[in-house]
Amino acid sequence: MSSSQGSAAPPVPLWRVAAASCAGTTIEFYDFFIYGTAAALVFPKVFFPALGATAGTVASFATFAVAFFARPVGAIVFGHFGDRIGRKRTLISTLLLMGIATVLIGLLPEAGSIGVTAPILLVVLRFAQGFAVGGEWAGATLLTAEYAPRHKRGLYGVFPQLGPAIAFALSSGTFLATGLIMGDTDEAFLSYGWRIPFLFSIVLVLVGLYVRMSIEETPAFRAAQAVAKAEASSLDQRKRLPFLEVLRAQPREVLLSAGALAMLFAFFYMGTAYLTSYGTNPKGAALSRPVVLGIGIGAAVLFGIAIVLAGMLSDRFGRRNVIRASCVAGIIWALVLFPLLDTGSAVAFAIGLSVTLVIFAIAYGPAGSYLPELFAARHRYTGAGLGYNLAGVLGGAIPPLVAPSLAASFGSIAIGVMLSLIGVLSLVCVSALAETRNRALEHERPRETVS
Repeated sequence: MSSSQGSAAPPVPLWRVAAASCAGTTIEFYDFFIYGTAAALVFPKVFFPALGATAGTVASFATFAVAFFARPVGAIVFGHFGDRIGRKRTLISTLLLMGIATVLIGLLPEAGSIGVTAPILLVVLRFAQGFAVGGEWAGATLLTAEYAPRHKRGLYGVFPQLGPAIAFALSSGTFLATGLIMGDTDEAFLSYGWRIPFLFSIVLVLVGLYVRMSIEETPAFRAAQAVAKAEASSLDQRKRLPFLEVLRAQPREVLLSAGALAMLFAFFYMGTAYLTSYGTNPKGAALSRPVVLGIGIGAAVLFGIAIVLAGMLSDRFGRRNVIRASCVAGIIWALVLFPLLDTGSAVAFAIGLSVTLVIFAIAYGPAGSYLPELFAARHRYTGAGLGYNLAGVLGGAIPPLVAPSLAASFGSIAIGVMLSLIGVLSLVCVSALAETRNRALEHERPRETVS
């Protein structure tokens, strides 16, 4: 047995660690995505009826964007505890917070009942969702990255990355099933049907808690804690702030990783949130809600397959090269997407959504191993979380928020130009970062090489 294992060997099989990380991100992102689906299909009428269709959609996506600004805050707070007390306990906290916030959204009275208080409470709960997700992703990726053998880290790193694909299919599926059961009666769906996916979240949270409770702390964290305790007094340890450490030691990696993943977020949230709205909008593709949701489920399957393949390829060709390939494809595809969608056919919408999510997946697959490899274990949770969630602000919050106005003023092609420019930013940033696929983590032997 190698020294990278020994006493630090995980007491549970690696497949169980991978399953725990995947289950957790699936649940967290299910909660996150049902909000995006509801923001496109329901919230303009339920919480912003006085604003009209266009302004109501803008206001609804503004509440959707609130979570992205909460995510860096969550990354700092949960990253602090994840780097101080451990990945496992912190991830249990993020799961509970997300679940509680989501269920409360499902119980929230509409604007017609409590007036302006309804959208205010919606914003508060949406902030809580973003705060929780801000701490979730880094911890989930660290679970697999810090357990996995180095030559297969890209492969095992895809398991937490599969969470969003499964969650998108689940969120689209629950809304589709609810709508089909209720028939074509929009009144029933807008009154209480949309709440069912939110309330169903409690079942998923209980499953996720059970799985995560069975996982031990990662070997890299244990090794880093042992070194830190040997090098510093307990008083110094209590004063250590991972947020300040990562800004002092690796600010370049935080900022460049944020820029590198900006296109990833822009493509994903435009695909999962804005395109859902665009597809059902009479001024957009004008497709029925069941058609759009059904296409979303099919696209999620392709999206998941692409994540796995991209992670595997990153073990062979490097994380950076695979992400750069995604950026180049995204720069070109963004200029083609909306002219294709404007044809108004269901086939065009299916192709547009599927290709958009596959391009995102090509970058997202390697990201689960790339960001953890960029940062030192002492502040890895905080650093990876900050980079990832700052990218969420750049690519996930701003594009869906400004897209309706851009389309109204300059036509849908303006949205494509915006996405293409974000792709250029990501290509430049990822090219400035180092390749990490051969990098040893703290609990591994530096002389190990990838075969």
